[in-house]
Amino acid sequence: MLPSIKWEKDRIVMIDQRKLPEKEVYVECQDYIQVAEAIEKMIIRGAPAIGVAAAFGVALGVLKMKKGKDVEEEFSRILSRLERTRPTARNLFWALERMKKIFEQNKSLALPQLKQRIVKEAMDIETEDIEVNKQIGFWGKSLLQDSDSILTHCNTGALATAGFGTALGIVKAAFQEGKRIHVYADETRPLLQGARLTCWELDKEKIPVTLITDNMAGHLMRKGVISKAIVGADRIAGNGDTANKIGTYTVAVLAKEHGIPFYIAAPTQTIDLTLSNGDEIPIEERSAREVREFDGHCVTLPHVDVENPAFDVTPAAYISAIITEKGICRSPYGKSLKDLFKKD
Repeated sequence: MLPSIKWEKDRIVMIDQRKLPEKEVYVECQDYIQVAEAIEKMIIRGAPAIGVAAAFGVALGVLKMKKGKDVEEEFSRILSRLERTRPTARNLFWALERMKKIFEQNKSLALPQLKQRIVKEAMDIETEDIEVNKQIGFWGKSLLQDSDSILTHCNTGALATAGFGTALGIVKAAFQEGKRIHVYADETRPLLQGARLTCWELDKEKIPVTLITDNMAGHLMRKGVISKAIVGADRIAGNGDTANKIGTYTVAVLAKEHGIPFYIAAPTQTIDLTLSNGDEIPIEERSAREVREFDGHCVTLPHVDVENPAFDVTPAAYISAIITEKGICRSPYGKSLKDLFKKD
């Protein structure tokens, strides 16, 4: 499977995730503004992939800089535009902070050398993301048993990252080890990332998958069909409260009620220790059209009020473990998450 995003000399090529699974269409971005718009329009999505895209966007912006211009002013403009794209995803800001640090360290260099350093850093972020995901898979596969039926929500595979995946990466790692795994994929309203993307990825990997609507999860749990639930994350607060795709909180509550382990899979870049709890996580509100319409057709009254938060927050009390590239964290998360950063 082709990567969700790829650097090609002076441009970025990314698969248009809005078109899947019907069409595999690729979009070229030749400047940072196009990258920002691609993130906002969800041509590319998934917190780790957004971080990689943002880093590449910075690199494109710096590559376009002209000699004699105020590079600090232009860099600030690039950063500001990309920061405004998706407020919840911690990986976006982590990547931009990392790119800013490299810029500050090298801004006194001649412009050609500065461009080289910036591009290299962006490419390093992409390479590291793939390796991080594989390590998440390594740690997480130990939590899955032969014949497990795994409930997922939204999409957390290669499309949501630079490659391999987080929660789906764990499923893939367990499957490659020979464990017989069956995935139940929530369709994930309103944009159907589970139906369109997760099923598409799992089908390509030959991993058995059954699609369900979001409101079927409790029914299947009560029947004993689901043995575990694994989802990704867009931002994790210092106490373990986790923001993820809207509907995740519902899955977590249902899992706890039915005694089913509920796991979060995310890189340490998603953890935001500056936030004490989930109430401090900014939640993105998206267009009402995403709910009012489906495939361009109105499914309700065109004037009806709509709320469309892209994410909800699952309190740490509902989370059985948080799986990262550095190991598996368990409650109390206030301590275990901080301990991860002592391993650097």
